[in-house]
Amino acid sequence: MLSKLLMEQTDNTAIQLFRSLLVSFIAFAVDFSVLFGLTDIMHMHYLISASVAFLLGLGVNYFFSVKWVFNTQGNKKRFQFLIFSLIGIVGLGSNEVFIWIFTEKLHLHYLMSKVVSTAVVYFWNFFARKIILFKENQ
Repeated sequence: MLSKLLMEQTDNTAIQLFRSLLVSFIAFAVDFSVLFGLTDIMHMHYLISASVAFLLGLGVNYFFSVKWVFNTQGNKKRFQFLIFSLIGIVGLGSNEVFIWIFTEKLHLHYLMSKVVSTAVVYFWNFFARKIILFKENQ
């Protein structure tokens, strides 16, 4: 059972969602750390920092998604990273809007805004990628 959950290629959505959640935690750690570093240490505006950090997290997420989350055997899409990134850009736009609303309008700390935004954007990214990019039987 543990082998199926962690090691074997699968088209099972529940297992993919679990793996995606683990990958998202890793990508979030990269994203959150870079956001904090650029904003608090480098004194960059939080929305610019959020964009840079999100894109780095996107790269981490892509790598693990094609290697571990989704069953990519035989999935040789020519523009796979481009499509993955376009979905991520929609997520980035949503991320920026949510962070701005939560920070500027609801007066949350920008890091708390990032946490809330990430929870919402996660589901968009997972299901858009599963449905559009990593469809079974391609």
